[in-house]
Amino acid sequence: MLNLVLFGPPGAGKGTQSQKLIDKYQLVHISTGDLFRAHIKNETTLGKKVSQLIADGQLVPDSITIDMLEEEVGKNPNAKGFIFDGFPRTVAQAEALDTYLESKGSKITGVIALDVTEEELTNRIAERKKISNRADDDAEKLKKRIDEYFQKTIHVLPYYETQDKLSKVNGIGEIDVIFNDLCAVVDKY
Repeated sequence: MLNLVLFGPPGAGKGTQSQKLIDKYQLVHISTGDLFRAHIKNETTLGKKVSQLIADGQLVPDSITIDMLEEEVGKNPNAKGFIFDGFPRTVAQAEALDTYLESKGSKITGVIALDVTEEELTNRIAERKKISNRADDDAEKLKKRIDEYFQKTIHVLPYYETQDKLSKVNGIGEIDVIFNDLCAVVDKY
């Protein structure tokens, strides 16, 4: 089973590249952001909690995120593999994901980090906001999300690096060039 974590700050291109990887490798995409947005849209109890946290520019607690993720993995028992987008964001989440996958007889195959500068991220998200008008792309909230990534989330990378599962790919440039670089990494697994 091919289980990938696509890693990068908000606006790095995880969603765009995930879709291309899904199509090529027939993976199931699990985006915690998409899960959160679906719960918010459907106004579930969880969605209301998540909505307030996101509106405040905060991360959703690990316990909620992990429960949602496990539920989503469980819905796809015949998957050839998964691509995790936006998860894990903490070492505790990474450890929980490893434990959960091990309980299912699986593991993370590899972690690919998209390297993108803060300036590029800001420009991309400003453009995305014009099109999608996502609430979490508001300038003030965006700054919190980017800061959160560079101050906290990025510390998950050494966890996977010590397991020899981390690869870095330049996330700036043409979408197809970045995709080809990602595929070169995946094809080595």
